[in-house]
Amino acid sequence: MDKMLMKAMVFSGKGKPLALNELPVPEPGEDQVQIKVIACGICRTDLHVLDGELTQPKLPLIPGHEIIGIVTKTGNNVSDIETGQLVGVPWLGYTCGTCKYCRRDKENLCENAKFTGYTIDGGYAEYTVAYAKYCFKLSKQYNNAASAPLLCAGLIGFRSYRMIDPAATNIGMYGFGAAAHILIQIAKAQNKKVFAFTRDGDLQSQQFARGLGAYWVGGSSDIPDEKLDASIIFAPAGELIPKALQDLDKGGTVICGGIHMSEIPAFSYDLLWEERSVRSVANLTHEDGLNFFDLLKTTTVHTQTEFFPLNKANEAIQKLRKGQIKGAAVLVM
Repeated sequence: MDKMLMKAMVFSGKGKPLALNELPVPEPGEDQVQIKVIACGICRTDLHVLDGELTQPKLPLIPGHEIIGIVTKTGNNVSDIETGQLVGVPWLGYTCGTCKYCRRDKENLCENAKFTGYTIDGGYAEYTVAYAKYCFKLSKQYNNAASAPLLCAGLIGFRSYRMIDPAATNIGMYGFGAAAHILIQIAKAQNKKVFAFTRDGDLQSQQFARGLGAYWVGGSSDIPDEKLDASIIFAPAGELIPKALQDLDKGGTVICGGIHMSEIPAFSYDLLWEERSVRSVANLTHEDGLNFFDLLKTTTVHTQTEFFPLNKANEAIQKLRKGQIKGAAVLVM
């Protein structure tokens, strides 16, 4: 019997555009499920993969790690997910369960982890396979393309947000894109004052932030009129760390929410003094995802999305690269 074929956008190396290929539909391994992809969000991490800033991708590679889809087959060892189940697939695609980090319930730091759309084929395709343990079972309300950004922009934003002292009130967000536009809705529901920093002169993003209820909006070089209790940097710009520390009150924290950042310039110790801190976010845990979707049962979040057909992935990537996407870009199968 001839194998069923699917369309997929394939990455073959740094600097090369994705190629639309016809490939056999992948079969699930014993611990995996096969998924018919409904949609896959385009994340800034995908740009870091394509640009060679993340240096160890599987090649050739089907990118994409913000996947919404329906399970169409299950492996022999899969017992808790059935065919027909709506699932979400995030960046963290596999952990070993035995290394020192896994044993400490820090699976996001696993020494043998595999990542969707980086070291495992992802969702820029009509079908994909994923390890069942790392899929999130979703309710029918997420059976739509607009939900795809929740699987990374939402999850990583949420993990970053949880690193902030719950008593913090003035929250800065540097880089107002896919993650920030989701997170501001959660922060506003918890009566936080959000200070939104965009690229200097990006009036469209500033208007977008105002429309979502930001307390203060400005360019990344602007000084807010109040000190911040905490900040999250989503933009991959290392020069924002000293700036965020400058805007921070005593005892505050700057969270770096991305997987890659440009070089951080030297800065004077007085910016860090008075118990300010800087920390990074690495991946997420499965528990983060469960807690996030549990929170969404009581907090309404709407994603702002721009949809593209699969064969327009390169066009969508270029628009994201140029800052021309308001909210999130999503490929629809």
